Amino acid sequence: MDATLLAFILLAAGLVALPGADFAVVVRGALVSRRAGLACAFGIAAGLLVHTVLAVAGVAAVLAALPTLFRALQLIGAAYVLHLGVQALLALRRPRTASAAEEPDSGLTAVAAWRQGFLTNALNPKASITFLSILPQFVPDRSAALPRTLLLAAIVVLLALLWFPLVALLVDRLGRLLRRPKAARAVEAATGVALTALGLGLLIAPLTGR
Repeated sequence: MDATLLAFILLAAGLVALPGADFAVVVRGALVSRRAGLACAFGIAAGLLVHTVLAVAGVAAVLAALPTLFRALQLIGAAYVLHLGVQALLALRRPRTASAAEEPDSGLTAVAAWRQGFLTNALNPKASITFLSILPQFVPDRSAALPRTLLLAAIVVLLALLWFPLVALLVDRLGRLLRRPKAARAVEAATGVALTALGLGLLIAPLTGR
């Protein structure tokens, strides 16, 4: 493995593992059930696949050249993350018994969990811009750009397929403890606050021109 490729893997791993909306959504899904957590994780990986394909195709450059379209997509993505956060906070108002807290909630289906993960990631246009700016830096001179870029994109998606299911399985492993009434409310509150804060931050940024 060449040094450039290794450096990219380390950088991409850091970007994928960086706590954010994706991480919070996976944790929230895994608290419902292992299936929901894994489905959410695979949805996020699918969203990353969309971004890497767009970056390879150069569509991200179009977004960068059209500030109005880019900001509109930013607002849509921010609104969705904010919606998930508010939804989590509102769920705290529902009465929760000990037995209900320790048993998986069938209210979130695997399809719905996958959709949450996919939309949370895919509706963030900054990811496409990030990949567009990073991928070319790791294409060595005198090498075919397209095959190399496709390889880099595949590495990002593979890292997501390893990291987010691992997070879901770890949360599920601790599920009995985390689903106790007090612990469940604390985690739900934490993820709700995190998603709401992230959503507000993402919403304010394009409105203030940052």
